[in-house]
Amino acid sequence: MKLTIGGLFFGLQLALFAQALPTVLPLWPNGAPGFESRKDMPEQAASYWIKDINNPTLTVFLPPQDKASGAAVVICPGGGFRELVFAAEGVEPAKYFNHLGVAAFVLKYRLPRETNSVFTMEHPHEDGLRAMRLVRSRAGDWGLDPHRIGMIGYSAGGEVVSMTSFGPTRELADAPDPIDRVNARPDFIVEIYPGGAGIPETLPPDAPPAFLLVADDDNHTDSVLKLFSLYHAAKIPVEVHIFTKGGHGFNQGQRSQLATIKNWPQRLTDWMADNNVLDPAVPAKGVK
Repeated sequence: MKLTIGGLFFGLQLALFAQALPTVLPLWPNGAPGFESRKDMPEQAASYWIKDINNPTLTVFLPPQDKASGAAVVICPGGGFRELVFAAEGVEPAKYFNHLGVAAFVLKYRLPRETNSVFTMEHPHEDGLRAMRLVRSRAGDWGLDPHRIGMIGYSAGGEVVSMTSFGPTRELADAPDPIDRVNARPDFIVEIYPGGAGIPETLPPDAPPAFLLVADDDNHTDSVLKLFSLYHAAKIPVEVHIFTKGGHGFNQGQRSQLATIKNWPQRLTDWMADNNVLDPAVPAKGVK
């Protein structure tokens, strides 16, 4: 067999490209319960969005081993339950968290408001619970601390975080699937300009510590104010940032001309550091 230098170089490029691609894990190996027949239906994707999520997944972004802190987050992109803003509110946040030494798992959840959708709001709720259980069940595989696994959501993704965090999260002891026997409660939550779905009238006593952020000229400000009021009344740790301007959908802020918006991720970094999320030697505040 004759090999050329060019052929070897091309093969090396392919190998490196394959290594660079993140791992994608289905939440259920045979497809979502009750929708197994839709498992292989293709997604649609364009420059910034993904639609037609019939087989919900987690895309895995792990930090360099020499930076890994053992903390992790499940990231829920926004998109109004019609699409997922996967690049700007999934991949970009994952890279930010990896820089901090935090493993990131971007959730593709099902979309009940998509045209002709067969799903209801309960399905992204199921996806959020399953995502938390899946990550925690495999904490040992990825070198994670099972008590420092949180969730972050943007806009509609924040609603997925609320639905996941404020309803029943305990392990399902009699479930046939061992993943469902794992607790789904996030150890901390981050909601960036969230909508109102999933916010209860009163918080459960084990609600996770929260970081909330929104601009005052966003029509989602009331959701953040309601959540803050609930947290304050329940005396559960919460930090809130309401910026004067910024509108809705500023993602990680890097494309904004406003200094407060451009630099908002630093506020989150500070909060995570102050609450021991980034320190493997100290138990995170609020852990049950």
